[in-house]
Amino acid sequence: MTTSSEPKSSIEPVAAVIVLAAGGGTRMKSAKSKLLHELAGRPLVSHAIDAAETLHSQHLAVVVGVLADQVEPALQQIAPNVRIVRQSQDAYGTGHAVRCALRELGELHGEVVVTLGDDPMLSGQTLQRFVEQHRADQNALTVLTARVPDPSGYGRIVRGADGSVARIVEHNDASADERAIDEINSGVFVFDAVVLADGLSRLTTHNAQGEYYLTDLPAIAQQQGHRVGAYVTDDLWEVEGVNNRIQLAAIAKEMNRRICRRWMLDGVTILDPDTTWIHDDVDLAPDVTLLPGTSLEGATTIGSGSVIGPDTTLVDVEVGENATVSRTHGSLAVIGAGASVGPYAYLRPGTVLEAEGKIGTFVEAKNAHIGRGAKVPHLTYAGDVEIGEAANIGAGTIFANYDGVDKHHSTVGRASFIGSDSVLVAPVHVADGAYVAAGSTITDDVAAGELGIARGRQHNSSGWVLRNRAGTRTARAAEETSTTGSSTEDNTDAAPRAATEVRDEQPGGDVVD
Repeated sequence: MTTSSEPKSSIEPVAAVIVLAAGGGTRMKSAKSKLLHELAGRPLVSHAIDAAETLHSQHLAVVVGVLADQVEPALQQIAPNVRIVRQSQDAYGTGHAVRCALRELGELHGEVVVTLGDDPMLSGQTLQRFVEQHRADQNALTVLTARVPDPSGYGRIVRGADGSVARIVEHNDASADERAIDEINSGVFVFDAVVLADGLSRLTTHNAQGEYYLTDLPAIAQQQGHRVGAYVTDDLWEVEGVNNRIQLAAIAKEMNRRICRRWMLDGVTILDPDTTWIHDDVDLAPDVTLLPGTSLEGATTIGSGSVIGPDTTLVDVEVGENATVSRTHGSLAVIGAGASVGPYAYLRPGTVLEAEGKIGTFVEAKNAHIGRGAKVPHLTYAGDVEIGEAANIGAGTIFANYDGVDKHHSTVGRASFIGSDSVLVAPVHVADGAYVAAGSTITDDVAAGELGIARGRQHNSSGWVLRNRAGTRTARAAEETSTTGSSTEDNTDAAPRAATEVRDEQPGGDVVD
């Protein structure tokens, strides 16, 4: 399996690696090039290029064809130094694709390795061993093969009496006896550059598909007196290509299984690897715990001791040590050490939660900087805001950041308190050590030490229920209460309102927290 940390080659570089990526991928039934469908967070062709780069070749070329206008810009991002070669839309097979590449690369001396852009499980380590055996056996041509339980659809390796490769027969051209052979061609080759150029000049289209088959070259090389060998891999996944979405899903599952296994061996606890998905570029520290239903994507990093999940998706998110993130979706966000997020939180790009901070249930944050120890516990939209250290944002608070045309920024100062069900209409500044009364709509700044109140005065209309809702359950309850003389005004168990409002002078105190 290729990874972003693929080991670098210790062998002498080859002259060139040619990655074949010109196919139409019609069985994917997609408007997007097959090469750009993703596995472990990266396009198929990216995995092939990673493996190829371990050989440190003098030239690395990718042959594109169908949907080249999609593939070329992606390649320029994935590997800016790669040589992109276009095969004409009137494609004539793999032999023609390699011929196009050689025309671009010019005269070569040494080895030329040909790999496939839709073979994402082929590792750089296997490619290195492949080249080493080619050299040790002094072959002119070596093919990567595997023995599989069901070889249907693959080209078969026909061996000579001395064990060398006599020829490769495509499935459609094979006889009944040849179809019984279980050793199959992977489509990956090492050639002596001179033998390759000579063999390509001898190819014909006399076959079932009417194409120039690269697989005809072993027989041609044998006829010219050259030694042709095979390197047999025992990892069958390394020769599995992607031709349809069923194969894409199967390979994705196997690749993810290997990624999870690697992290578990490195000290990460994954309670249910079958429901945990980890992209190739994710970085996890020892003693991270991943709960079921977790998906870590992009360049997400998780610090030691953190617990992620269940049912959490993080995309390009940085999580510090000993944080907890539960039932949360986050992207392009930062979660500090010891912080708590969720359940059911939504962290949009630009969210920064400092150490020991809290983003709680049904909270959405966007372009929000939430200071150390600050709390946004429940039912809040925090957009375009800076919340100071140890501040507390009450339930139901809305930072109204959009006026229909532009977004505006608000601030809440250190150790300030925003009462429940408040709306702060940006741009507005609540200073350090200030309060906003519950149910307020704040449109003006609140200075340090002030209490901001912006709501209508309450008025109770005496006898309204009996006059307007006579005969209802509510009216009967009111009549019974009036008869017994019991009322909330006489309830000595009820705490005085003033005491409730001032009972918690601790920074960040919230009566609904």
